[in-house]
Order: sequence, then C-alpha cells, then structure tokens
Amino acid sequence: MKYRKLGNTGLSVSEIGMGCEGFVDNEGKFIKALLDTAYDNGLNYFDLYQPNPETHKKIGVALKGRRHDFIIQSHVCSIWEKGQYLRTRDIKKVRPAFEAQLHNLATDYLDVGMIHYVDDMKDWELIKNGPIMAYVQDLKQQGTIKAVGISSHNPVVGLAAIRSGLIDVLMFSINPCYDLQPPSENVEDIWADESYAGKLVNMNPLREELYAQCQARGVGITVMKAFGGGDLLDASLSPAGKALTPAQCINYCLTRPAVSTVLVGAHTIEQLKTSLAYENATDEERDYATAFASFPKISWEGHCMYCGHCAPCPKGIDVANVTKFLNLCRAQKMVPETVREHYALLSHHASECIACGACEKRCPFKVPVIANMKDAVKIFGK
Repeated sequence: MKYRKLGNTGLSVSEIGMGCEGFVDNEGKFIKALLDTAYDNGLNYFDLYQPNPETHKKIGVALKGRRHDFIIQSHVCSIWEKGQYLRTRDIKKVRPAFEAQLHNLATDYLDVGMIHYVDDMKDWELIKNGPIMAYVQDLKQQGTIKAVGISSHNPVVGLAAIRSGLIDVLMFSINPCYDLQPPSENVEDIWADESYAGKLVNMNPLREELYAQCQARGVGITVMKAFGGGDLLDASLSPAGKALTPAQCINYCLTRPAVSTVLVGAHTIEQLKTSLAYENATDEERDYATAFASFPKISWEGHCMYCGHCAPCPKGIDVANVTKFLNLCRAQKMVPETVREHYALLSHHASECIACGACEKRCPFKVPVIANMKDAVKIFGK
C-alpha cells in the first residue's frame, strides 16, 4: 500500500480508503471482516457518513485494540432519528449525536470531522457563520477531532469552503464523467441521463480550479463516487457509453491534484479485494487514457489527463508532471510557492525540451505538448 499526506493535516493515509457501504449491509455482518481485510492490506482510512448507532457499536468492537491503526473520517450533521438517517443543521441535535457517536465507536477522538453534505451556497454560509462551524472548530481545539472537513458535490461550494481557511479536508465526488459536469446545487444533476445527452468536451473549469486550489492551499481531497455508484463499471449504465475497470477509475482519481485517498465502495469482501488489487496492478491495467480516447460520447481532445502516455521523453522530462504544474498555475493565474518549489525539484525541466514531437505522437488526446513546454519555461524560468 502506498501512502499520501492528507493535505496539511499531518496525517498519512492509504491511497485506497474505504466507504462505509459494507458496514451497513446485512446488518453489519461484514464489519469485522472488512476491517480485517483493510488492516491486512495496509488500508488505514475509512469514511463513516452512516449514523446508525448499532453500526457504530459494531465498528467500535471491531476496532478494539487497533483504533490507532485506522484514520476515521466521520460526519457531523448526519444523525439517527426515529430509526433513520437525517441530515440536520440543528446544533441541539448535532451535539448529542456527535457525543453518542464517540461513545458508540468506543473512542475519544475522530481524525476528520466531516460536516455532512454541503451542496448549497446558502447552506454553506449558514454553516460558516453559525453554530455548526463554531462547534467543530471548538472540537478541533480540544483535540476531539484532528481536522475539519466538508463533503460536497458542488465545486462552487468546495471553492468557497477552502478559500474560507476553515477546513482542512474536502470530501468530493470525482470520476471522469462527473468532472465534465457544470456546478449544480442539485446532486441529481451530475448523474442524470439528460446531463449526458449531448457531446461532452473536457473537464469543467471550476472543477479543475477546485483541485488546483486544494493543492495550493494544502487541503487534502478524499474521493467519493469514484465508480459513480458502480455505473462506470457497467457499459449499459455508464454515461460514457463504455465500461471502465476499478483500477482505471482509481488511477484517474489519484492523478488529480490534491487527491489523498480514494474511498472505494465495497459491499463485500470480494469487492474490497478487487479495489485493493490496484496496488499490484500493471501500468496497462491502470491505464485509463486509451479507454477515455475511445468513449463515443465524451472528448478530452487537447486536455492533458496526466496519464503518462507521453513518456518516455528522450531528455528525461516528466512531461505529465510539468503539465500538471503548468495547469495549476494557469488555473490560479499565479505561481504558488509550493508549485514553484515542486517544479524546481524535478530532475529535468521544460527548458530541456528539444521539440522532437515524440510525446505528441503518443498522446491519445492530441495535447500540444511542445507549446506547453514553452509556456512552462515562460512561467517557471527554466
């Protein structure tokens, strides 16, 4: 298992994490087995948006003696009321629900306190300026949570949240189909059939800017919906018109800026093992670029997907990373210090490009690599 920094939190997280679907299925029958499989394979990060107290108690039992081996991302504002899940901003309900969650999980802290499901700007403003944010910031000061996050499907909300300086982690829906969609306060829009009715071209610029801003500000992204609820794995359901594999979906997410971990959906032990197999997959098995280039409904022509097909460069330039750093600067209309320093650490720089064109011939998306290398020299000076 490979590990990544979770933004500036100081936490080191497995690049493959786990959603909580399997914890809920079959009345929690697979909780211990899922955590055992995660532990045995070095997976140390899981999400817990589901507020069922019985589920929490079973997880607490399964974690006994190894709580510190796992990093828990659990949700504030997701509560259990009258036998069902409820999202609320009522602090009188949020506070006791959080305290009950700690008790049921048999822990005195959570690693990431995730403010649950914020897709509406009015909702974000209410949270930011109200008792919910004051409460989670107080929990952070006390050490009861180590980092503050929000979960969202809307890049406009995500950008507002990270620019506020109040959050450390963003849980966001990322996959190659959702990334094409414009912002919406209605989550249903990103997987509605009508949203994919016409030809779709390249990543939505606000989503691209969100990932760039997270990278620049040290906000770690934890990915949800990497498989689009399973739709991307089934050609008959995929908005792209073709199926992808779990390894291709995971690799796509992990090549986005600021992504720390991909929270894979796993209803069974077998599904979790299929995602974990990514760690030993070949480059060919992980390669999403060839599949993307053949999608009948979607085009990424001219847009670098950081897939690495441009390699090898005869001068040793890491073209994909140079382009990623270039795009980060373009998105922010400036050169962030962290991007400049990461670029400087590359073994070879854009100034060494001899314009041979070998990279452009191999690129599935017809990216103007030579022009990008010239732009990188203008921006970074070498």
